[in-house]
Amino acid sequence: MIQITPQMRILVAIEPVDFRRGIDGMARLCREVLTSDPFSGTAYVFRSLSGKAIKILVYDGQGFWLCHKRLSQGRFRCWPTQVNRAGTVLQAHELQVLLYNGDPSTTKAAPVWRHVSAPA
Repeated sequence: MIQITPQMRILVAIEPVDFRRGIDGMARLCREVLTSDPFSGTAYVFRSLSGKAIKILVYDGQGFWLCHKRLSQGRFRCWPTQVNRAGTVLQAHELQVLLYNGDPSTTKAAPVWRHVSAPA
């Protein structure tokens, strides 16, 4: 089972990909398109050409997990976009919203880390 934690790095591919690719093909996209090491433990999120499905690729230290979610109705409405970038980073709570077909850009959460000052 994949456990998505607040400390996990999550990288979302902006452009849709051909979902006939398996683990090796998706890992190749991580290297070539996202310029990231698929063995780093990062969770990579991809959207299908039709926009009806997503895949998540994660290496857990022993092997790869490839999860596939296809919506029974409709398409993923909101997808991260950035000009001149192949991918963008999401926080864990934003990925959860995205998985439920929500808009991750509208979520609010406390910062993952903040400096704690000494009491006065």
